[in-house]
Amino acid sequence: MSLERMRGGLVVSVQAPPGSPLARPETMSAIARAAELGGAVGIRAEGPADIRAIEDAVSIPVIGLIKRDVPGSPVRITASLDDARAVAGAGAEVVAVDATLRTRPDGMSTHDFLTALAAELEPSLLADVDSLDAGVAARAAGADAVATTLAGYTGDGPTPDRPDLGLVGQLVEALDCPVLAEGRYSSPDDVRAALAAGAFAVVVGAAITDPTELTRRLAEGAASLRSHGAPH
Repeated sequence: MSLERMRGGLVVSVQAPPGSPLARPETMSAIARAAELGGAVGIRAEGPADIRAIEDAVSIPVIGLIKRDVPGSPVRITASLDDARAVAGAGAEVVAVDATLRTRPDGMSTHDFLTALAAELEPSLLADVDSLDAGVAARAAGADAVATTLAGYTGDGPTPDRPDLGLVGQLVEALDCPVLAEGRYSSPDDVRAALAAGAFAVVVGAAITDPTELTRRLAEGAASLRSHGAPH
C-alpha cells in the first residue's frame, strides 16, 4: 500500500506556481528526485504532466492533484470527478482532493463526491481538510487518509504563521486512518512536533521547493539593513 510506505516520514510537495521559471515537468521531476535523495518518502505533485514526469523519476509514492479556479466555488484542489480521474490516469498512487465542507463547483456534496471516488478509483484517496468536522466526514465517506492541508486557509481571517498542530492531534484521536500533517511546516522542530502529535507523515512544500519565496525572505533582511545604511 502506497500510504504505508510514507509512515513516519517526510513527504515533499514539489509544485511551482504559474509563471515560475520552475514550472516545467523536467524541472519538477529533477527537484522530486533530489528530494528522494535527501530522504523524502513521498512526493506531492500537481497536474498530469508533472505527475507523469515525477513518477518516471522517483521510486517513492506520488500524491497527485490538480489545481484550478472554478467560477462559483472556492474549491481548487481536484475539484471534480474528472479531475480526480485525470490524476489517477497520470499514475498517481494517491489522489488528493479538497474535502472541506464548502460548496463544490459541480453541485455535488462533499460526501457524495468522496463516496463516488472511493468506489471508482484504484489509487488511495487523500482528503485535504480544514477542520475536525471535515476530517470526520471525509473518513465516513470513504477517504483512506486525511491531511490538514487547508487548515488556516479557508476562513475569513488571516492565515496563521504556524502549523495547526492542534488539528493534527484532534484528527489523530478521532480517526482510524492515517493523518498527514501539512500546512506551514518549515523546520525540523515542526516535523518532530507533528509526528509527536501522532501524524502519520508530514508534508513540507514551500520551505523546500520554492526558491523565489525563500530568496524573498532572506532578501528582506538585506533590504532592511540597506535601508538603514550598511555598517562601515
